[in-house]
Amino acid sequence: MPTDDSNPGSFAAMAQVPVATAASGNPLLSTLVTAVKQAGLVDSLNTAPELTVFAPTNDAFGKIPAADLKAVLADKKVLTSILTYHVVAGKLSPSELAGTHKTLQGDSITVAGSGEDFKVNGMSTVVCGNVQTANANVYIVDSVLMPKS
Repeated sequence: MPTDDSNPGSFAAMAQVPVATAASGNPLLSTLVTAVKQAGLVDSLNTAPELTVFAPTNDAFGKIPAADLKAVLADKKVLTSILTYHVVAGKLSPSELAGTHKTLQGDSITVAGSGEDFKVNGMSTVVCGNVQTANANVYIVDSVLMPKS
């Protein structure tokens, strides 16, 4: 991950702006940014007071078959459900991360682990944690989380 302050995707730069704007500067999250824009969630995410966001990398989206991903991106209701399943109200620090958390989508996710080793729903690994933005703590994950409902 870049650390140069002048790079919009760097941690220092991301800390200065709200979460959707921060993600748009990070090249590892470009598919997520496209999805957030498609779902019309940019303003909602940027104006929410405190969030925890589990942000799938481009590689995470790459695990989804291309035809399935294209169909999801074209279905705003399904896309919104999936994206809001990656967001929890409140800024969770690493010490608060383990446990079950209700998502903005309505279902719950379960995070297990400690320190720098966390798994979400038993299958998605946090590859980079506790990235600060102006209104969110971001945990970058290696798999897209799918809601049950």
